[in-house]
Amino acid sequence: MCPGELTLDLSLTSAGHLVLSEFTSDETGVCATLDESTQSSLRTAFGRGPAELLLCLTTLPQESKLPPAFAFWRTLGERYLTALCHIPEPAEDLKQPIAAPFDKLKEMVDAAPPMRGGEYLRAETLAGLWKMLDMEVRRDISTEPGGIGEWLRKRSPAWHRVGRVCFHLAENKRDTECPFAFLATYAPKLADGGRVQYQPLGRALEEYAGAKNRKLLVHLLSPVQRAAESCAWVKELVDSGRVFHPLRWTPPEAHRLLRDVPRLEENGLLVRVPNWWTKRPQRVRVGISIGNKAVSKFSADAMLDFRVDTTLDGQRLTQKEWESILRGADGLVFLKGQWVEVDREKLRETLQHWKRVKKAVGEDGLSFLQGMRLLAGAPIDAESTQLLDGQDPAWAEVHAGDWLARTLQQLREPQNTEVQVPPPDLHATLRPYQETGVKWLWLLTRLGLGACLADDMGLGKTIQVLSLLLMLKRQRSSEKRRPSLLVMPASLLANWKAEIVKFSPSLRCLFVHPSQVRPADLNTAGKNPGRALADMDVVLTTYSTLARQEWLASVAWSLVVLDEAQAIKNPTTRQTRIVKQLKGDARIVLTGTPIENRLTDLWSIFDFLCPGLLGSIKTFGGFVNRLEQRAADQYGPLRKLVAPMQ
Repeated sequence: MCPGELTLDLSLTSAGHLVLSEFTSDETGVCATLDESTQSSLRTAFGRGPAELLLCLTTLPQESKLPPAFAFWRTLGERYLTALCHIPEPAEDLKQPIAAPFDKLKEMVDAAPPMRGGEYLRAETLAGLWKMLDMEVRRDISTEPGGIGEWLRKRSPAWHRVGRVCFHLAENKRDTECPFAFLATYAPKLADGGRVQYQPLGRALEEYAGAKNRKLLVHLLSPVQRAAESCAWVKELVDSGRVFHPLRWTPPEAHRLLRDVPRLEENGLLVRVPNWWTKRPQRVRVGISIGNKAVSKFSADAMLDFRVDTTLDGQRLTQKEWESILRGADGLVFLKGQWVEVDREKLRETLQHWKRVKKAVGEDGLSFLQGMRLLAGAPIDAESTQLLDGQDPAWAEVHAGDWLARTLQQLREPQNTEVQVPPPDLHATLRPYQETGVKWLWLLTRLGLGACLADDMGLGKTIQVLSLLLMLKRQRSSEKRRPSLLVMPASLLANWKAEIVKFSPSLRCLFVHPSQVRPADLNTAGKNPGRALADMDVVLTTYSTLARQEWLASVAWSLVVLDEAQAIKNPTTRQTRIVKQLKGDARIVLTGTPIENRLTDLWSIFDFLCPGLLGSIKTFGGFVNRLEQRAADQYGPLRKLVAPMQ
């Protein structure tokens, strides 16, 4: 794509509306382009509404190359159509909505790529779009004589219904030798009351007996035949005729089916399995915990302890339980009152890997940055890549230890922090979300970590920072803390000055800018910063002034705050380099615009907030390339790493 070329872009509004707009490639930072035919189809679909746009994306040929944002929204449509296809046919009357899979939508949000309006993306937002799509589709199907199947065939051959055979697996706790039961069923018609009536698949041979119904029988059994071509155990059931009868199954036999659920569904079969497998297959895993012990001074440079155990559902296994697993069989094992999945070879390999990592880490443990990368599953640099490579994430789980988990929980729930907000000398009443924001900023500042406050314009970023500065002033009176530095565009100096006079007049301020003080006074401050700052709570200056008043970079500030932080989004400019030389116990950036339009913008801002977290710009570029090559959850690790809380 040539710079400045017009292209389509999908964005999300603050109200949760999906919008198709036209932008230049410079504005979007989109790497992939859309061919003219696809663009035309999307414009036409959007003209009929957002639901039609999602359906259009979903029914595009799978080989269509889509930019990440478009691929993300296609995934939402795919999840919906998949749910629609799992409604047994003949279909119910479709008066009942198809419930949104909230957990799956939350996973989508966690793995979403950078996009316009990404800051408004929540699972609730996706659920609202799901509901809108569901209403439109069900209304459309209600006018289709052929029902769901015909509607899907008209929309796209890839989504048409191909039979309703269902493989059922259930526990049979009364049978200790074969504690599972298998039954293949089909749904020939609706029972009284409009509910689907499942019958054993063997009845289909009677129901469709004779040449007259042979075509229906072939259509019904075709998914079973396709599954037999890809699963040897299904072929054995078909060839022997046992697929038409109820069966007692051992744990290894049940595990075959559970392992192959995705393959069975790809071939058009419905699969019903116990809830404990559907929700989250329980496995014996290698558990890696970071930060069990408290550190004396928590900061980005803190060292966190590192422990490796074998666990089940987060609980440590005893040595006796672990030895019992190693002596047993693979597959399903009944342990601690539940069925769990075990792969002894995978567990051995994974345990050996993490023991090697622990040995390499040594007695000092992991740095805070390494720990955050491990928790997010984000191998930024070669060192953290080595930690995460060589082990199967399905058989290992990294989690925060007791102390670190409590600390992170405080950041997740700042409203529960016991600190006086607003401070008594603030001449204003804070809204509830502003109080929460101030407490969050206070926590991060106390921990010496960086914070990005990206509220929309008009939501009170300034007053939240003033509240924090007043709290630091009260602390300074007893601890002799240093003043804070605020950097902003020159156009905002007067606004900050007026806000300080109005809401926090007790703050003692020094303005370092020719529009506010005489040049002679600036020279005096530069010659003796200690004297100039002795009684100050906060110093206010501009981005351009930093280059002329070099002494500002030599001061160790209590807190450094950047307003309109997009001023440092370009990492190659002289202004950005000068800003990043500033020293502070903690750092805050304020921005009223999204910081995720370009990943380099994100890197540059976080390189100021938490230097080293995202590595160098070159290292970060390699990390992003590796994310884009992942089969799933492409941007999930990055989102977790830079999120307000892990």
